[in-house]
Amino acid sequence: MTVPDSDALFAALEGTWPSQSRSVTGGWTIRDGAGGGKRVSAATTADEGADIAVAETAMRALAQTPLFMLREGQTGLAQRLDARGYRCVDPTVIYTAEISTIAQEPPAISLYPVWPPLAIMCGIWAEGGIGPARLKVMARCHGPKAGLIARSDDRAAGAAFCAIHDGIAMVHAVEVTPALRRKGVARNILQGAAFWAQGQGARWLALAVTEGNGPARALYDALGMQVVTRYSYRQKED
Repeated sequence: MTVPDSDALFAALEGTWPSQSRSVTGGWTIRDGAGGGKRVSAATTADEGADIAVAETAMRALAQTPLFMLREGQTGLAQRLDARGYRCVDPTVIYTAEISTIAQEPPAISLYPVWPPLAIMCGIWAEGGIGPARLKVMARCHGPKAGLIARSDDRAAGAAFCAIHDGIAMVHAVEVTPALRRKGVARNILQGAAFWAQGQGARWLALAVTEGNGPARALYDALGMQVVTRYSYRQKED
């Protein structure tokens, strides 16, 4: 199978982690993130010469601080934003793998797909900074989706969210309780997410992770996932 290209992966990223609303103005896609974080709030464009001021005005009208997401290769736009005082934050890579190479049925009572999320999952996410606004992002995602609760040492140990868009299963919000890390919980979540998504007809597993997250990237590399594309944000100092 041919690995999904960057357009397919970005479409899956947005389809499985959607903004509250989006509109197009002056060549920009403007997103109302409703407090759900950078990914659902950033403006994007395929036009290197698009008027930055138009996007800034539109985002301020939504009571959002101007924020831009740049895909790999948008160097001209990056330079123009740099000249306006924006700085690069959270450079991120998107990994993917054929789902059959990752999928593994979880050991008994170690991982459960559920929807809606259980209160204990929301608690694990909250400890990792994934609060109500991001839970609403999950809730408004359409199509096949599941929350995943992992267990280790006879207790809840981690949570994640997985949703499918056009054959690509995207994993989001992977969080492992600090006291139970380095026990294989994250690996079990990824393999279990792939197993669930394969049963839903997905062909690929994918996820986004910041470049500097060494422990997570070591796991994804060990699972045989590959980096297909990158993106970053541009924002001004507060």
